[in-house]
Amino acid sequence: MKPREEVEVKIAVESASEARKRLRASGFRIVEKRVHERNIVLDDRQRSLKTRNLLLRVRAAGRIVTCTWKGGEKAGPHKRREEREFHPDHLENCLAVFKGLGYEPMFRYEKFRTEYARTGDAGVVMLDETPIGNFIELEGPSRWIDKTARELGFSRDDFILLSYGRLFEKWCAEHRIESNNMAFKN
Repeated sequence: MKPREEVEVKIAVESASEARKRLRASGFRIVEKRVHERNIVLDDRQRSLKTRNLLLRVRAAGRIVTCTWKGGEKAGPHKRREEREFHPDHLENCLAVFKGLGYEPMFRYEKFRTEYARTGDAGVVMLDETPIGNFIELEGPSRWIDKTARELGFSRDDFILLSYGRLFEKWCAEHRIESNNMAFKN
């Protein structure tokens, strides 16, 4: 099986309603309704995954649980890395298995996500409403990302390649807050 390479960028947007207007005006339609996500990033006590720029995450989005591993990032104008996912039946059982292997929750983050697409397009757009702001995430081939960003009124200068974990660390430093949870009720 060929490894799946994820190619994406985030773009900060002033408001979710403005982002929805831009997406509708460009012909995007909702393909996955708005859902509350709880994301749990796992690592060992030495933080060896984070040190190697790897990610192990378990996500609950509504009733769907997804376990994700992401490889190291490749340099370039878009965030690019190998990604593998599977869907365990139960969140708690999945976390218990990883705990038995030495991986425990190190960071938790929440968001409300709505997924958009256009017929015939090679990529998708996610609107993420988070406790630290609103973002659109463009995921697909590099050319599609650049073209779609321009159509939505953005340029490469607007691209954010940081994970939500790194964005939250930066936000906490700017606001002089210590927390391991990017939650709506913290």
